[in-house]
Amino acid sequence: MPMQATFPDHSGHGKHHMADFDLEALSLSELKKMQKDIAKAITTYEDRQKAEARAKVEAIARELGYSLAELVDGEAKPKRAPVAPKYRHPENPALTWSGRERKPQWFGDALSAGKTTADLAISSRVAPTH
Repeated sequence: MPMQATFPDHSGHGKHHMADFDLEALSLSELKKMQKDIAKAITTYEDRQKAEARAKVEAIARELGYSLAELVDGEAKPKRAPVAPKYRHPENPALTWSGRERKPQWFGDALSAGKTTADLAISSRVAPTH
């Protein structure tokens, strides 16, 4: 049984008709071109959808007396400078914690295993004590 694919045919007057292709009758170069065309169509479709959504959101913002940039930039939290880490994992030096935000699992585990915050502090771990 020949492999057939049905694709929209956009040649109608605003209506989408489906066109049938016998994929097995196409050469490799024709199949690759079709694959490339389909990938491009997907990308441009997504771009058109995003542009349409953006236009709708911009229109709503204008109705409310704002530009989209004012609303998006106005709500953004100010970026903080990265904080230097204060604590380091006892076995894995790549794992660090600044002491801010949520306490990492490894930090709690180390404390439960008998370590102190001073043991985990980067300043106290100048030289390994192993």
